[in-house]
Amino acid sequence: MDGGGAVDGGGGVPGHPGGGDAVMTEAQPESQNSMMPMSATATTTENISATLSHGGRFIQYNIFGNIFEVTAKYKPPILPIGKGAYGIVCSALNSETNEHVALKKIANAFDNKIDAKRTLREIKLLRHMEHENVVAIRDIIPPPQREAFNDVYIAYELMDTDLHQIIRSNQALSEEHCQNAVEPYAFPCDVTWQCDDLYPVPARVTSETDFMTEYVVTRWYRAPELLLNSSDYTAAIDVWSVGCIFMELMDRKPLFPGRDHVHQLRLLMELIGTPTEADLGFLNENAKRYIRQLPLYRRQSLTEKFPHVHPAAIDLVEKMLTFDPRQRITVENALAHPYLTSLHDISDEPVCMTPFSFDFEQHALTEEQMKELIYREALAFNPDDEPVCMTPFSFDFEQHALTEEQMKELIYREALAFNPEYQH
Repeated sequence: MDGGGAVDGGGGVPGHPGGGDAVMTEAQPESQNSMMPMSATATTTENISATLSHGGRFIQYNIFGNIFEVTAKYKPPILPIGKGAYGIVCSALNSETNEHVALKKIANAFDNKIDAKRTLREIKLLRHMEHENVVAIRDIIPPPQREAFNDVYIAYELMDTDLHQIIRSNQALSEEHCQNAVEPYAFPCDVTWQCDDLYPVPARVTSETDFMTEYVVTRWYRAPELLLNSSDYTAAIDVWSVGCIFMELMDRKPLFPGRDHVHQLRLLMELIGTPTEADLGFLNENAKRYIRQLPLYRRQSLTEKFPHVHPAAIDLVEKMLTFDPRQRITVENALAHPYLTSLHDISDEPVCMTPFSFDFEQHALTEEQMKELIYREALAFNPDDEPVCMTPFSFDFEQHALTEEQMKELIYREALAFNPEYQH
C-alpha cells in the first residue's frame, strides 16, 4: 500500500452501515493519552480517518479521538459497534481471510492486575474451547513494539446480534427459539471449569460495588453462594445463571434486577422463598446469621407468576433456581430434562477432551509476566511475527571435558564481549 494513497473502503459490514473511502497516510506513534470517550452520535465510515504506521505494517484508525492501531490486514471500512468500561469494539475486514470480525481494544490493559488477568483468562479459555455456539477468537494482534505493549486488541468472529438484543427486541420467540438459546450455555459449564460470569451480553463490565467485589451488571445473574461470599463453589453457580437468563428470555425482562447485593438477595428470596436451615448448610456462620435475620418470604408459584411460559420450562427453571447448590440440578440432568429432550443428543454433543490448564492462575504474576503470556497468545495467531535467531548457536564448548582454567577463560571472554575496553 502506498502511504499517501487512498484505499477503497469496499462493501459494508454485515448487519451494519458501511461503505465510503478512508484516506491513509504514514502516521507518527500516537500517545495513549489521546484516548477519549466515544461520541454517541451516529457513525459512518466517511468520518473515520485511517493512517499507516510502523512502516506500513499497522493502520491507525481514529474513532472519535480513540486510536485503534491494528495490523494492516484489517482494511477499511471500520465501524464502531459497541463500547463500555472494558473498551471499544469495532467491526473490520480481515483482508487475508476475507472475514469480517469484531475488534475489541482493551486500553491500558495492564494498569490493573486483576483486569489484566481477566483478559488473559478470557483469551486462554476462548482459545481452548471450540464450539459452534461459543464465540471464537480469530486473532490476538501483536503489539507493533514489544517494549511498548500497553493495549490489547482481540479479534472475535462477528455476530449479527446477541442474546441481550434478542431479549430486548419485539420479535416473537417460539419454544424452539428458547430451547436453542439456552442449550449452548451448557457447553462451557460442562468442560473443566466454572464460568462464574454468565449473562446475556458478551461484554466485560469493570465497575464494582462496595458491598462485596463482584460485577454490577452480572450481579443479576449471580448465584446465592456468590452473593453470600461463599469460597467453596462449583459449576452449580453457572446453572443458576443460565436459569436466570432462560427466564429472562421467556419473560423478556430480567428476573432479579437488584440495585445492590442486599436488594438482590431480597428479590430472589421473594420469588423462591426463604431457605430452610438445611438449605444453609453450605454457608459460613456469618452468612447464616445474615440470612436468619432477614424477613421470612413464602415461595411464589412460578406457574402462576408466569402463566405464558411452558410448564416444562417452568419445571426446569425451578430446578435451576434452587437456593442450595447441593440440591440444584446438574448440567447433565438439565440437558436431559424433558423440556430439552428434542435437542439432547449425546452422540452429537461436543466434548472438550483436553483439560484446561490453570497453571497461570497459581502464581501472582507481575505486569511483565502477564504481558509476556498475552504476547505468546498473539504469536500463536501470528507465528511470522516471532523473533528469529539468524545465527546458529555453537555447542563446541560442550564437546570437551574442560578444565577449571579453561572454563574461567571462556567466561572471561564473555565478560570482555560486554566490556571491550578491558581487552589487552
